[in-house]
Amino acid sequence: MSDLSVLIAGKAGDGINQAGLLLSRLLSELGHRIYMSLDYQSLIRGGHNFSVIRASRNPISACRDKIDFLLALNQDGIDLHTRKLTDSSRVIYDSDSVKPGAMKNGRLGLPLAKIMKEQGAAPIMRNSCLIGAFCGRVGIEWQVLEKVFRKHIPREIDLNLALARAGFDSAEPIMQLEPLDQTPLPVFTGNEAIGLGFIKAGLKTYVAYPMTPSSNLLHFLADVAEDFSLKVIHPESEIAVILMALGFSYVGEKAAVGTSGGGFCLMNEGLSLSGMAELPVVIVLGQRPGPSTGLPTYTSQTELHFALNAGQGEFVRFVVAPGDAEQAFYWSQVALNVSWKYQVPSIILSDKEMAEGAFSFDVDSVRNVEEQGPVLWDRKDAYKRYLDTETGISPLAFVPDKDAVIKVNSYEHDEYGITTEEALATKKIQEKRLRKETVLSQELDGYETVSIYGKRDSATALLCWGSNKGVCTEVGEDLGLRVVQVHVFSPFPERKLGEALEGVTKVISVENNATGQLARLVGSHGFSVDERISKYDGRSFSVDELKREVGDLNGPA
Repeated sequence: MSDLSVLIAGKAGDGINQAGLLLSRLLSELGHRIYMSLDYQSLIRGGHNFSVIRASRNPISACRDKIDFLLALNQDGIDLHTRKLTDSSRVIYDSDSVKPGAMKNGRLGLPLAKIMKEQGAAPIMRNSCLIGAFCGRVGIEWQVLEKVFRKHIPREIDLNLALARAGFDSAEPIMQLEPLDQTPLPVFTGNEAIGLGFIKAGLKTYVAYPMTPSSNLLHFLADVAEDFSLKVIHPESEIAVILMALGFSYVGEKAAVGTSGGGFCLMNEGLSLSGMAELPVVIVLGQRPGPSTGLPTYTSQTELHFALNAGQGEFVRFVVAPGDAEQAFYWSQVALNVSWKYQVPSIILSDKEMAEGAFSFDVDSVRNVEEQGPVLWDRKDAYKRYLDTETGISPLAFVPDKDAVIKVNSYEHDEYGITTEEALATKKIQEKRLRKETVLSQELDGYETVSIYGKRDSATALLCWGSNKGVCTEVGEDLGLRVVQVHVFSPFPERKLGEALEGVTKVISVENNATGQLARLVGSHGFSVDERISKYDGRSFSVDELKREVGDLNGPA
């Protein structure tokens, strides 16, 4: 089987996310390329959680409508997902809590309560038994399961293996999922890839207040903090988060913060302070449906214009939206470099699917990014924190430097950092700050700020950004369409987008928002979008769904 989808479902507290990651890593061990999507409600316990794990020979980052295996830990797992089954789908379920009804699909019920009692295991371990049964069904060898369990389960490994063995031995094989002739790849979430990129680029401090979907970046960096000499700090609010990060920046430590829309609202004053004081900082902004709290655990692409326009006054910012784990790793390095070279804030836009989705991660496919240090004071002349230069970039010195007086200022100021309200000085220092955008734009010409996939000479193009890169790429390849992904939004890569759209007569934008935020942005730069496909129910596009929608606009699929 070259394309396999598995859905595991239960309630919050059943360990569905970790079970999904284990299944992802089992299939990855066989050489498959993985994408896992996690769906959960904003509840501590109860409700309905499920993970969809898709495995394919080819790189993927989207799910399909139908599933091949359903693993159900409760009745909702059956009732809410039966429509996703095909005649050939198989179901494995907890027969102590689930009634499969008239379902005709091949099914295997396991008395999980009885097995847990016999093994003296906690109910949260039921998913180990279910995973063991899945491996038995699809012919994954026990040695593979044991290897993955021992590597990724940190506690009570022998008990988890005993439970998996009980499930494995209860399942008659119905197929043989053979290993592919591809190197197994690690599986990382988008947030983990961002964290790894930060570490590679020299991050010293990460400051965050937990907020879905950025929270697991905080958890990941806290877990690895000792290994990489990181400071990971959780202050009392998002206002404290960004001000603390700017303090670290002032003393010369590379700092980043993570948040979502509501937290980013609170950070706006700090963002403007970064712009005025020229203190570098990187903000990871995880998008979710709003306004206000909206659907806090679901996905959207609704903060593009917020990221571009947040904060009072006019200042340079770097805004980028990666579309998969490799891009997240790459652009997080670039963002940290840009912030420190140009002394500007950078914003990395992600979303729930990008941040919490899990991907096969091929580090060898990512172009190398060298860590760049800041432009430093040469000590030849008296130090001016805001020295007016041709590039607008003032050399940096950091406290405590006994030879330099280092003043940063949220008021308008002169080259020394002394407050001024004088007209000519105000005009001069504002022009110095804005001059950096021209230089940054020229440097970004050397980066792939716009990518092309699919049929490169097609006259019809799907225009996308962020996590829609994966689904658009797959649909574009299936339907013979050009796919154009915009990575960078500020400074906007107008020339690169023009080149990517050469020969295109019909542009279809694909976005997870109601108003077409990318379509509006490219329109302001003189590019027309002919059709818009929008989804704004908090869910991402499936490959089949987008294929139908594109087919409706562009003729039969």
